Amino acid sequence: MLAIVLGGAPASAEPPLQALAETVGAGQGVYAIAGDGTILVSQAADLPVHPASVTKVATTLALLERLGASHRFTTVVRGTGPLVDGVVQGDLLVEASGDPLLVDEGALLLLDGLRAHGVRAVRGRLVVHGPLLLDWQPDPSGSRLESLLRGGTGGPARSALASAGRASGGRYDTAPLAFHHAAAPADGHVETFVTYRSPPLLHVVKALNGYSNNVFHLAADAIGGPRAVEERARARVPAEMGAEIVIENGAGAGTANRLSPRAVVALLGALASDLARDGRDLTAVLPVSGIDPGTLEQRVLELRGVIVGKTGTFGSVGASALAGALRTPRYGPVLFAVLNHGVAVPEARARQDAFVRALVAATAAERWSYTTPMASPYLEAEVR
Repeated sequence: MLAIVLGGAPASAEPPLQALAETVGAGQGVYAIAGDGTILVSQAADLPVHPASVTKVATTLALLERLGASHRFTTVVRGTGPLVDGVVQGDLLVEASGDPLLVDEGALLLLDGLRAHGVRAVRGRLVVHGPLLLDWQPDPSGSRLESLLRGGTGGPARSALASAGRASGGRYDTAPLAFHHAAAPADGHVETFVTYRSPPLLHVVKALNGYSNNVFHLAADAIGGPRAVEERARARVPAEMGAEIVIENGAGAGTANRLSPRAVVALLGALASDLARDGRDLTAVLPVSGIDPGTLEQRVLELRGVIVGKTGTFGSVGASALAGALRTPRYGPVLFAVLNHGVAVPEARARQDAFVRALVAATAAERWSYTTPMASPYLEAEVR
């Protein structure tokens, strides 16, 4: 378990690696601590600024804490009429729960389940109950889902699924369904056809953090929205940091979010501690530099596998950030956060990379025992 004991170094002593703060610029926020709580670098550490997508660390922590790593979002498809000769004699009813990782491939797995159940056409239309997300966007009417089920979209996903089927020695049936949009009978008949359960939440947040997808804001609705994320985040840091956490968008969009560097580090520590209880580390939920696809894939390429962390970029509000963890033989696990504000994004990223390079050199950081990016997460879904 990772200890977060702020103020491990004597208040009168300069942090041992304080000179590294020069790489991020005067007045810019940076904070790094060793596993025993020793402060290694501290500059404007208690200044809350816009954290951009580093907000997703707080949302990841809250989602896992409230729902659990094994939680699966459920999408149930029913017919409001019996299935006769392959035709649903009514509407196709989609009962959604806000699955943030329901993308074309997952929807096609759902289609495969319908085809396996014998569904070939729908007399009525597609009706949605509950929050339906498809390809990281709300689809309240189900029009985009129906288009995919009709075969009108999703070509690349069909190819990817066909390849996955061949690799596993099987085959997915994603032939289109026909929708006739005729009046549905009002006899009260409801028949369940397919239950689609998302990949486990642990895999969901790992995938979304890699690409820093803003569907995190909608995913937060599953636990009460951004205010619930803010409440849980404040509860997981020392009391004096509570006011340094403001979250009005669970993905880091909008203009109101605020985090301080030391609050980000404390949240990373809380997340690491929660994961450690199940024998995991931060690589289970955050991307690893140069290995996982997404925003860390092309950063500091010479440090492949050394950094696990989260980027943040919101140029229009002057925010750019990089936060994460290192494994070091001298200091143990080292957590750090660089929150730039009022600096052009290219320059901010250059400063962040320079700081990380210097921190890695000063701590002799080693690679994480993580070599292979996670397989396509949608293949971890369950269809019944």
